[in-house]
Amino acid sequence: MVGEAGGDGRQAEILLVRHGETEWSAAGRHTSRTDLPLVEAGRERASALGQELAGRSFALVLCSPLRRAQETCELAGFGAAAVVDEDLREWDYGEYEGMRTVEIRERRPDWWLWRDGAPGGEQPSDVAARADRVLERLRGAGGDAVAFAHGHILRVVASRWVGEDAAFGGHLLLGAGGLSVLGYERETPAIARWNLG
Repeated sequence: MVGEAGGDGRQAEILLVRHGETEWSAAGRHTSRTDLPLVEAGRERASALGQELAGRSFALVLCSPLRRAQETCELAGFGAAAVVDEDLREWDYGEYEGMRTVEIRERRPDWWLWRDGAPGGEQPSDVAARADRVLERLRGAGGDAVAFAHGHILRVVASRWVGEDAAFGGHLLLGAGGLSVLGYERETPAIARWNLG
């Protein structure tokens, strides 16, 4: 179980990997169910993640079903071990799919995803419930675990790890191809490293 010391006496960790860059992520467009491939820079970053994670083994590898996350997982060298987890899909942006925040705020100047969610999509509480289910699986892995997914869902996973509401994710920047580590300060869940790469 994550949190228990392994054979080397260290507590297990959960790694979070955001997919590499896509055309829409580079442009700041909200991308949930639109199934885009990585661009060349995204493929290069995914391959570099493989170098950074070389030699690590994981009791569980979870991956979003969406192409950009799966491609990142495969290029990083973990595709064969990956288990697809529907709960790792990106936040559903509903009517705001494909839009940039500046465009949304032309219609609704006070809009903040982390508080308001998306019309026709998900609310923060919906995403938090999915994140809690993901964490339950990762915690029960029996050792280190890794999840390949998307910026907003992973920010909510980290928020829930430290006992915060989904809105706390609004304070955690996570770039395309970013690598983060959830761990412990003694027995207290903590964000050990964030947005590496």
